Amino acid sequence: MSRKLNIAIVGLGFGSEFIPIYQRHPHAEMYAICQRSQDKLDAVGNAFGVEKRYTSFEDLIRDPLVDAVHINSPIHLHAPQAIAALRAGKHVACTVPACTTVEEAREIVKAARESGKKYMMMETVVWSREYLYVRELRDTGRLGRIQFVRGSHLQNMEGWPGYWEGLPPMHYATHCVSPCLGIVNGEAEFVSCLGSGRISESGIAKYGSPFSFETAHFKVRSQDVAGEVTRYLFDAARQYQESFDCYGSKTSFEWQLTEHDDPVLHLGGETVEKVKIPDYAHLLPEAIRPFTTKGVYDMSENVHLSFVQGSGHGGSHPHLVHEFVMSVIEDRPSFPDLHQSVNWTLVGILAHESAMRGGEKLHLPNFHGI
Repeated sequence: MSRKLNIAIVGLGFGSEFIPIYQRHPHAEMYAICQRSQDKLDAVGNAFGVEKRYTSFEDLIRDPLVDAVHINSPIHLHAPQAIAALRAGKHVACTVPACTTVEEAREIVKAARESGKKYMMMETVVWSREYLYVRELRDTGRLGRIQFVRGSHLQNMEGWPGYWEGLPPMHYATHCVSPCLGIVNGEAEFVSCLGSGRISESGIAKYGSPFSFETAHFKVRSQDVAGEVTRYLFDAARQYQESFDCYGSKTSFEWQLTEHDDPVLHLGGETVEKVKIPDYAHLLPEAIRPFTTKGVYDMSENVHLSFVQGSGHGGSHPHLVHEFVMSVIEDRPSFPDLHQSVNWTLVGILAHESAMRGGEKLHLPNFHGI
């Protein structure tokens, strides 16, 4: 494309954090924002100087000047809005998870294929500095042969907005599934999961899911690698944790995302080394490199800080923006691409179904033939 990509952001809670990144990206134009509440829409629009504003998603995707839509709506709207935007001829970036059912996943793939537009799930973990470090270990051969991967995401969601109450743990599992499958550049073939514990009766009534924890094993399609993931949402005492472990024949990496812990490298035998993860800002255009550091922003435009928490999620936000924009500009698959996005989401969806069936092994659909 010879011109900049016109971006529209839908949902201005978490979504507002991406506005200043798109505004500074050399190949993007922060064209429009969309929010049902007029007051919130105008507050964010005025803060960031975005003139084109919509309270209706349907009106937004009818705008012929919108090239791409970045969706940050509540979970149940992710797939319907993504499918509608693709069918309207827009490229789509969507926050996690991509969908809530197998059928929604199928429709996303069909809509992307038929429209010829890009779809990318904006999974933060696979663009975090920690993941980029492991990717570098892999690409330089330091890991050796990858033998096993493991992830966890432990977070008490009590008190979050109503639709979270009682949510099956594995229905929001991409943060622990994605790095495991991303590091082997793969998709899951089948999954088996067990549930453990019991949440409150009021929580169970919402989704029919009784489990406090769910733990799944999956097999990587066409590879001899398996993985394990654990997810928790309610009724257990535990500090927030995201973790990603990658075990190689030469070097293994263990990372627990807690407030003060550094990742650990196992170098063979009993040799263990804590590592400081470098900043991967050099992979980005200079104008958006400052967004890899939490709280570092150019405030010359007087943007109110309440709309921007800082580049959390391991400095991933500018990398996500850059990857999505450049996948469109360069007409190439993004990372994660269309099929990885839905497969990594379906690991969690089918894991929960497996848990409800007492651990039955369930095969994931393969949509590559669509």
